[in-house]
Amino acid sequence: MATSLTEAQENVFSFIVRHQTQHARPPSLREICQEFGFASHNAARKHVQALARKGYVSQTGDGRTWAATNAKEVQGYFHNVPLFGTIPAGLPGDNPELADEAVRIDPEVFGLRSAKGLFALRVRGDSMTGAQIADGDVALLRAEPGLPGQIVAALIDGESTLKRMVREGRRLFLRAENPTYQDLIPAESLTVQGVLVGVIGCGQR
Repeated sequence: MATSLTEAQENVFSFIVRHQTQHARPPSLREICQEFGFASHNAARKHVQALARKGYVSQTGDGRTWAATNAKEVQGYFHNVPLFGTIPAGLPGDNPELADEAVRIDPEVFGLRSAKGLFALRVRGDSMTGAQIADGDVALLRAEPGLPGQIVAALIDGESTLKRMVREGRRLFLRAENPTYQDLIPAESLTVQGVLVGVIGCGQR
């Protein structure tokens, strides 16, 4: 981080980065006040306005929040990850379609060294609530084959879903993290699209 920031500004900026990554939106002044124990919104506003002058954040369209910018000082934090169409976390539905969207993440927040091979899918349904994955969340995945026991995005008989991959004997199938859902056993094919590496909590809990 640039040395032009004071320690307090570094702390506020790090919180904005972390909050924006974990919740897919920048924090409000109220949330900044709660995090640092500021007595008023004016104290939080003073810090974010200083960050804005130095090119670290910019005011969003609603005028009430400040988001991390694309300034070169910040580029090392955020990476654009393609966000595909909704993936069902209930019964499998249509394949995810590429949407004209992206989510900006800091890989280090998820314990990752880089954003290489990452993609994101929006979750629909309640079949993965036992793994703390709610309807409306964004699942962050890395494109790789996966292993039994991992949560994966997979094509099962041509339809896509997010489930835990299970092996029993020679048989591979998918299992929900909700006992009201039955196992999904492929009639013809099971192809793993990616392995879950993180979740951005956007849904209701």
